[in-house]
Amino acid sequence: MDHSCYVTISRKPNFFPEYKSRIAYGTIEHVTDNTKIIHPSVRECLRFFNFESGIDIYHAGDLPARSGIGSSSSFTVGLVKAIHGLKNSKVTKRQLAEEAIFIEQKMIKESVGCQDQIAAAYGGFNVIKLGPGNKMKIAKLVISFTYREYLRRSILLGFTGLSRDGTSIMKQHVSNISQGKSEELLREINQISENAQQLLKTEEDIEKLGKLLNDSWVIKRDFTPNVSNQHFNQIYEIAMKNGAVGGKLMGAGGGGSFYFLAPPQKHAKIRSALNQIKIWVPFKFATQGSMLLNRSSINII
Repeated sequence: MDHSCYVTISRKPNFFPEYKSRIAYGTIEHVTDNTKIIHPSVRECLRFFNFESGIDIYHAGDLPARSGIGSSSSFTVGLVKAIHGLKNSKVTKRQLAEEAIFIEQKMIKESVGCQDQIAAAYGGFNVIKLGPGNKMKIAKLVISFTYREYLRRSILLGFTGLSRDGTSIMKQHVSNISQGKSEELLREINQISENAQQLLKTEEDIEKLGKLLNDSWVIKRDFTPNVSNQHFNQIYEIAMKNGAVGGKLMGAGGGGSFYFLAPPQKHAKIRSALNQIKIWVPFKFATQGSMLLNRSSINII
């Protein structure tokens, strides 16, 4: 989507001997040693680049953290891109995604997937194929401007007001997968994704896409009991009764943002019926991924 995460980065001159680096992201950290930075992504990104000198980093985002729409991974992608810009080093979209994934999964040791980093690095519509092992293949999904606008006008994105930390849910996902408990569910999700890809390529109507989205949501709730609860199930049921053809709770689950597919003429009715949704988020599809506004200082996703 076209909402952005902004990362401003610059080398800090030695004017302030009481601290070495300053990081501002809702709170402000002043540190004399970069290894003492509390923010895990900032600390590990600097360690990844062996960045030992003083630095100023400022972050501002259009959307809240822990809302299920990839803001944390977008920040990591943006910071990696910004550091490359600061060092005057070129980076491909694939390298950018791979470095962000490595930092989050291997260095921070977070239980996160790969799709958010890829989406932030590449932008636009993409088909992402993961595996076997660490292999990944990203191919652009070409659809017409008219169909893209049809999809945009058919989507409702709402924030529940309940931020969530999906770490514990993702850890349970990973555990179930490693033990083979989720094998059949993963096969079903994969088949749904293949079917949805074909529907998008042939630019089918949202009713067909909505059915697949609904099937995916039903399966997602079976991965772990913490993905949803009575409150979120009620939100989903109300939306479906008032004209939605499919939807899902974004991210790992447990809170955050809901996304629904519905004919545009049904949107007002759905909004009116769902007083549990605190904010309805307008958006457009972003066609570009992470990019530098100013090679020496500013990065935008």
